[in-house]
Amino acid sequence: MSFKKSTVLLLSAVLALSVTAGCKKKEGASTDAPKAAADTIKIGFLGALTGDVAMFGKPTLEGMKMAAEELNAAGGVLGKKIEIVEADNRGDKQEGASVTQKLISRDNVVAIVGDPTTGITKVAAPIAQKAQVVLLSAGATGPGVVENGDFIFRNTLLDSVAIPACIDYFANDLKYKKVAVITSDNNDYSVGFSQTFRDAAKGKGITIVADEKIKDGDKDFSGQVTNIKAKNPDVIFFSGYYTEGALIMKEARKQGVKANMFGGDGLFSPEFIKLGGSAVEGSMSALGFSPEQASPETAKFIESFKKKFANQLPGLFDAQGYDGVMMIVDAIKRANSADPKAFKAAVAQTKNFKGVSGTITIRDNREPIKSPLCLLAVKDGKFALKAKVPVKMD
Repeated sequence: MSFKKSTVLLLSAVLALSVTAGCKKKEGASTDAPKAAADTIKIGFLGALTGDVAMFGKPTLEGMKMAAEELNAAGGVLGKKIEIVEADNRGDKQEGASVTQKLISRDNVVAIVGDPTTGITKVAAPIAQKAQVVLLSAGATGPGVVENGDFIFRNTLLDSVAIPACIDYFANDLKYKKVAVITSDNNDYSVGFSQTFRDAAKGKGITIVADEKIKDGDKDFSGQVTNIKAKNPDVIFFSGYYTEGALIMKEARKQGVKANMFGGDGLFSPEFIKLGGSAVEGSMSALGFSPEQASPETAKFIESFKKKFANQLPGLFDAQGYDGVMMIVDAIKRANSADPKAFKAAVAQTKNFKGVSGTITIRDNREPIKSPLCLLAVKDGKFALKAKVPVKMD
């Protein structure tokens, strides 16, 4: 045998051994991976940690992590630990779709909590539905969410429930008769919320005297405020987010408009007060949560939250993120399975769930009904409870 031939045979043998070793290593890795995965139940977080709507995403994640820590300290569920898998979608719809896909295909989550906003939830929902992974939004209040399929849920107080209750309170208790409506027409949440308000106001003795349009990102609202001032409304209903809301109120006070602003959870942020200053005093936000007049479940949550976060009080999104994880785990326990195909039916059957953000029932259309409605107003630079309005749980 020649040296050349011997060398070729030797190299061939080494290569064969390498391939065989590589195959064995790969087989070993694939055996170990499911074992590691079997020790945890992964729940994905979908939301913004940076950008304009991070004020909704960050507290949602805080609440989710707090729930997981408490569950794991108590032994987990079905003998497994809860793992929260997080990513930052930056409040961008395209990134929201990408993160949703990664959570499902790469991270193998059994459920996703998020997005807190309606627009990104509507993008993520068809992806989760197609993959048959449960998606539960802890914040999306507008229409067009659960309609995507039977794996899609939410636990927040819906605009369609909150607004009629608020309008009754405005008309009967505050004696409001004239409302100016402002909509951000490049914001899905805002467009749907305004239409819900218009529909609910009919026949309630309230007249919409102005109906103005803006866009997210606008800075100059002088024209819209000038039109509103001429109509002298009792209240300004703004269906968008806190940044534009604060700037609108600064312009309103500059022009001498005395009416306060009313909106949904899009206004509920310390940034609304920081940006608006004294101009937003008296402005109101309708929510499904308040730390004031707390239920026993909420009081326990508040105490734990304050210990964890240097005596800070939790907000709506902390509470709803916490409840989102707890509702999913409750369904997994009742189904005795972490397979979303099995436990999604248990989510749909959730009745009178005593959450820290309120009592929650999932109706036949997979939409939540939640009580009570909390109307918070800015007072002395902080959101404070103005009224608790009961919601019929039927």
